[in-house]
Amino acid sequence: MLFIEWLQLVELTGFAPAERAAITAVHSDKYVATLEKLSAISADCGETRIVESAPTYLTGTTSRDASRAAGAVIALVDNVVAASRQREAEAAASSGSSSGSSSTPAGFAICRPPGHHSLPSGAMGFCIFGNVSIAARYAQRQHGLQRVLIFDWDVHHGNGTQDVFESDPDVLFISTHQANAYPGTGKAAEVGVGDGEGATINVPLPGGSGHEAILAAWEVVVEPAARRFKPDIILVSAGYDAHWADPLAGLQFCSATYHALGARVKALADELCGGRLVFLLEGGYDLDALGQSVANTFLGVLGEAPSDAFDRKLLGEEPLEKVQQVLLEAQRIHGL
Repeated sequence: MLFIEWLQLVELTGFAPAERAAITAVHSDKYVATLEKLSAISADCGETRIVESAPTYLTGTTSRDASRAAGAVIALVDNVVAASRQREAEAAASSGSSSGSSSTPAGFAICRPPGHHSLPSGAMGFCIFGNVSIAARYAQRQHGLQRVLIFDWDVHHGNGTQDVFESDPDVLFISTHQANAYPGTGKAAEVGVGDGEGATINVPLPGGSGHEAILAAWEVVVEPAARRFKPDIILVSAGYDAHWADPLAGLQFCSATYHALGARVKALADELCGGRLVFLLEGGYDLDALGQSVANTFLGVLGEAPSDAFDRKLLGEEPLEKVQQVLLEAQRIHGL
């Protein structure tokens, strides 16, 4: 995993797997125990089993791997919070302000399995543990960062994350995703329930949407909602399967799109929450596109120019009129 500090990339190693209590803050004890048992059985017999119809596979190392992925995210939260508070202390000592400083830290957990489809009681969609959900609960309980913004830009709706926080007003979940794609959730009318009503914002983009569509969604929905919410930390479910080359869906992002998103979310974190920002890898299944897109996200966060020379004119025309209708509906529903 990578820690971005003082405009440098620093690799963090030696982190521990997530403690069981951090995982069971999101997932049921029964699910965690069953996963451990099945993984141990698979290790003994050397078999791989399908545990969900996506299909999601379980091997002899799955329980351990998923715990380490969650542990990576927790370690990044610890480091980002510690560094941001050090900046705040230094600024206070010098009677200055850390707001907007380009040196405020951010972290990126390059880990698999992904997590945003994982349900409280089961695996789903290649996902075992809900890494971003675990990180959000940990930030709240361990660091007192009560108001957590989760922005999910994966091409698929983060249904597992939504399920965990749908009744929690202190977690604002914003998902941009391809409409009517797997897993079939994420309609605009899904806004949360009970005390959490209004704290779930879904932006289902029509097929063929690309660079212009997602930046319009950022300007019209994501950024205004974040400013109104005033988060203490921002977590990003950074999926890269909305890339035009990815085989699993039908959006048209390119790696420069992720550069633009990385730069925008970093600037917002610097302004709103002391730079506290953690990215978590979700989907992305064309390895060349994935590598280019992750690298361009780093460049955006670091304030460097994008490395993508791809001509977006080679892609299909975006359905911007339909996109505008989606954004107007989101504005209406959420009073933005």
